[in-house]
Amino acid sequence: MQHEIFEKNSLILLIGILLVVSVGGIVQIAPLFWVESTIETVKGMRPYTPLEQAGRDIYVREGCYGCHSQMVRTLRDEVERYGHYSLAAESMYDHPFQWGSKRTGPDLARVVGKYSDQWHAEHMINPRSLVPESIMPGYPWLKESKLDAEDIVARLKTLKLVGVPYSNEMIDKAKQDLTAQVTPDSRPARDMLRRYPKAKVGKFDGKPGNEPSELDALIAYLQVLGTLVDFPTFDASGPNLRCGAKSMTYDSIATLSQVISLLMFVAMFLAVVVYALWPSNKSRFEAAQRRALDLKAQGLADRGRR
Repeated sequence: MQHEIFEKNSLILLIGILLVVSVGGIVQIAPLFWVESTIETVKGMRPYTPLEQAGRDIYVREGCYGCHSQMVRTLRDEVERYGHYSLAAESMYDHPFQWGSKRTGPDLARVVGKYSDQWHAEHMINPRSLVPESIMPGYPWLKESKLDAEDIVARLKTLKLVGVPYSNEMIDKAKQDLTAQVTPDSRPARDMLRRYPKAKVGKFDGKPGNEPSELDALIAYLQVLGTLVDFPTFDASGPNLRCGAKSMTYDSIATLSQVISLLMFVAMFLAVVVYALWPSNKSRFEAAQRRALDLKAQGLADRGRR
């Protein structure tokens, strides 16, 4: 095998690298063209309410993702601590997703139901009043800051452009629904629940009145995480996965691609081994090794004489 042409011509070497990388990329990416979606279809998933979406924006604004993840991995210890492992569908309406990469604080994907609204409100204002060892900073201004939601309609329209299924009614009623979620036992709240099932209604920050604060929005967002999927009835091996009728096609193509990748790897490995052990090449490699050892020995001798 003559590889001098690759060593002396960088352009040819670059083309060879691109060809090898392209084969690996095609094997991994091509099966995705035969599926409608790579996200499982799970009953119960819906877009965020206007108040929850505003709270999510505050979550991002304050950098909460820097210390908290929203991704329960399939590891046994995480499932036992937090609950059911996270599904891709739970983040399908997140732009961007909030999986995170660090846990200075606990994972929040299953935080709902563990603490009351009052606990969250007090914890956001002074974390160490409830968890003395906490290093989380306080956010007392959120309770006093009126929620600025003048652009909530524009936000929902933008999210609709990237695939979040907000209906025209949801967008038209966005400002009304935002206030309705902090106004329990009202007709607007009942109308909001019709559009957003499983939404929690209440004055989350504990202050009287129907004017939502930034703390209201943030707690509303935290209290919806992990509630939309009915995990006791979720079947991880059922027809809800990925592309429904096309899942068999996807699985067949994916399996075929993996087999081809494995065969290519084995073939390349065997080719390298045969090339290295071929008698004429083996003698050249041994001669090159001896020359390297001789040069090293000569260098040590010269250093000793100096």
